[in-house]
Amino acid sequence: MTKTYLITGGAGFIGATFILHLLENTTTDIRVINLDALTYAANLENLRSVANAPRYTFIKGNITDAALVGQIFDTHKPDAVVHFAAESHVDNSIKNPNIFVETNVVGTQVLLEAARTVWLDKPVTKNNRFHHISTNEVYGSLGETGYFTEETAYAPNSPYSASKAASDMLVRAYFHTFGLNAVITNCSNNYGARQHGEKLIPTLIRNALAGKPLPIYGDGKNIRDWLHVTDHCTAIERVLENGKAGETYVIGSNNEQDNLTIAHYVCGILDGLKPRADGLSYTTQISFVEDRRGHDRRYAIDATKIREHLGWQASYSFEQGLAETVAWYALQQEQSSAKPAA
Repeated sequence: MTKTYLITGGAGFIGATFILHLLENTTTDIRVINLDALTYAANLENLRSVANAPRYTFIKGNITDAALVGQIFDTHKPDAVVHFAAESHVDNSIKNPNIFVETNVVGTQVLLEAARTVWLDKPVTKNNRFHHISTNEVYGSLGETGYFTEETAYAPNSPYSASKAASDMLVRAYFHTFGLNAVITNCSNNYGARQHGEKLIPTLIRNALAGKPLPIYGDGKNIRDWLHVTDHCTAIERVLENGKAGETYVIGSNNEQDNLTIAHYVCGILDGLKPRADGLSYTTQISFVEDRRGHDRRYAIDATKIREHLGWQASYSFEQGLAETVAWYALQQEQSSAKPAA
């Protein structure tokens, strides 16, 4: 039986990768509705290969538009919602917190209310599922030891992470109050092809190839657990299909790297892939800039629960994933440079 998935924010980095993963790895049993407002971080080019696919429908619109969201539920009758849509850049949340609350909190509540109304208040009852995609940033910052688990207390430190924490709580409330079949996943830092240029790894690659400084906040020792986006998508699929209603699953790859080390890795790959004309290493372009306000020091994930309960674990080694990622961006930049001026 064909299932319809409503994917919010499907033109963004992770959402687009998940849509491609679904459509390329299933035959006729999954139909995708992509709702995206096409803000600055979205790019429909990410989905050009499936734009005309019979199992794919794109709808431009905002998740805060209750009338539109209700119409989509009534017309397309989704069996599941996979909710990626969010403002996600911490720097932007410091400059303009309001849009983060509007999109991440209000938008999530609009989706939850539409799901409750259609799935629970109408006569036909189906085993629908609301899968909320969140972040490990809701847990705050770790010291030199320890890991985030599903039991870690929330302690968000930026307007972005606070807005995601609030949306997580709304999803939890709709499960406990209304019985909505909901699950939450909190992932570590993603990387891979198609990521927006504002993020760390794309910025390092772009600036290196352009001969610009590679900006590193503070002392560069802020640590993240780096998760390849493809591994994240397989984890989302596993939780969507087999996760227990009302549960949270943290997703990580047990790959802690600090920002300065990431910069050196990227430079080393580029030194071999596209050496500088002057023979110097790209590491000479590394530059330290004033630290971000409220910059969390360390994130690390203990993914025991998803591994033991659902049989998922990351498949990409960091070396393999980063080499593929750098090569992809380098090729994109090369092709862009080769295009004739308009």
